[in-house]
Amino acid sequence: MTQISHNQVVGEHSKLGSYRFVIAALVLLAHLGVGVNFFVVSPLLPIVIQDYGISRATAGLLIALALLVAATFGLPGGALISRLGLGRVFTVGGFMMALLALSPLASNFPELLALRMGFGVGFALVLTSTGPLLMQWFSTKEILVMTSLNTAMISLGIALSLSTAAPIAVAVGWENALGIFGGVALLSAVAWLVWGRTANSPTEDAAPRLSFKEIYGVLNSRAIILLVAADAGVLIQYTALTSWLPTFYNEARGFSLPQAGFITGLIPLIGVFAVLLGGFLPAKVGGKRLFFIIPGIMVALGGPGSFLMNDLTGIHVAIVLLGIGSWLYVPLLLSLPMEFPEMTPEKVATVWGAFVTIGGIGMFVSPLLVGTLRDISGDFYLGFIVCSVAAWSLLAAGIWIPKRNF
Repeated sequence: MTQISHNQVVGEHSKLGSYRFVIAALVLLAHLGVGVNFFVVSPLLPIVIQDYGISRATAGLLIALALLVAATFGLPGGALISRLGLGRVFTVGGFMMALLALSPLASNFPELLALRMGFGVGFALVLTSTGPLLMQWFSTKEILVMTSLNTAMISLGIALSLSTAAPIAVAVGWENALGIFGGVALLSAVAWLVWGRTANSPTEDAAPRLSFKEIYGVLNSRAIILLVAADAGVLIQYTALTSWLPTFYNEARGFSLPQAGFITGLIPLIGVFAVLLGGFLPAKVGGKRLFFIIPGIMVALGGPGSFLMNDLTGIHVAIVLLGIGSWLYVPLLLSLPMEFPEMTPEKVATVWGAFVTIGGIGMFVSPLLVGTLRDISGDFYLGFIVCSVAAWSLLAAGIWIPKRNF
C-alpha cells in the first residue's frame, strides 16, 4: 500500500471537521492523566521509604522503573500501531495508565511497583500514538497548537500532583492519594472508549508497515539524532531534579515536605506557560533555532542553580529558568519532524517512539543514579551535577542541527 502524506490525510478527512474538537478534548484529558501520575510519588518518597523500610535507591524504582518500561515500549509502540490499529493502541494505553487507580489496594512495595510499571506501558503507548492521531485530525498549524496544549496538560498535571500530593496524603493517606490521581487516568480512558475514534476507516488496521530498513532510515537522520539526544538530556536532568528535589529541600534546606513539594511543583507549573509560548511563538517569530538555543542556556543555568543556591530567592530564580527552559522547546521538538520531507504518520510514530525510548532510558537511570549516589556519598550534589551536565545536549542541538531542517 502506498504511504500517504500528512496533507493528504488531512485533506481526505476534512469532512470530519468539527469532531476534531472532541478528539482534541479527549487527547488533552489523556495527557493530563499522564502528567498527574508522572511524578506524583516524588513528594511522597520520604513517607514511602519510612513505611516500607526501603532505601532511597529502591524507592526511586517507583519512578525509574516505570520510565524504563515506557522506554521499552516506545519504539515497539510505533510498530503496534500499524498492526493493531491506532484507536486500539490508544485505548490499551489509556487503561494501562488507569491501573494506578488501584494503588490503594496495593498491600506491599512490589504490588505498587507493578502498578507503576503498568503506567509506564500506558504512558508509552499513549504518547507514541498521539503523533499519528494528530496528523489524522489536524492541519500543520493546528498540530503545533495541539502539541503545545498536550505538553501543557502534562506539565500542568505534574505541577498539580507535585504541589498537592503531600497535603492530600496527610488528609486521606498516601495510598489513597495515589489512587485519586490514578482516577484521572481512568476517567480519560473511559472517555476515549466512549467517544474516541480515528479519522481512518475501519481498514486502518491495514495501515502500511515500515520495514526495518525504513525505520533505520528515519532514525539515522542527523537532525533526528540531535533532536532525540536534546530531549533525552533535558529529561535526564528534569527527572533527577523533579524526583529528588523535594527530599533534598526537606533534608538539606530544612523545608517541610508540603513546602518542598510546592517549590518543586513550580517547575512544571511555569512550564505550562512556557510550553504555550513554545506553541505560539515559532509560528510568529523567525529563527526556530533560537527555540533550542535559548532554552538550552536556561536549563544549563537553572538546573544547577536549583540545588546550589542556599537562599529562597536564588532557588526561585533558578526554578523559573529551569521551568521555562525544560518546556519551551517541546512543541517545536514534537512538530518539527512532521515537516521533514516524505514524513508519514507511521514515520512520525517511529520518531516519537524514539523520543519515548531514548528519553525513557535516561529518565530511568537518572533518579536511580541520584538515589544511589546519595546513599553512598551522603548528599545529593554529585548525582545532581552529573545529570545536569546531560542537559547541555539541548544547546548543542540548537547549534548543530542542519539549517535545511529549520
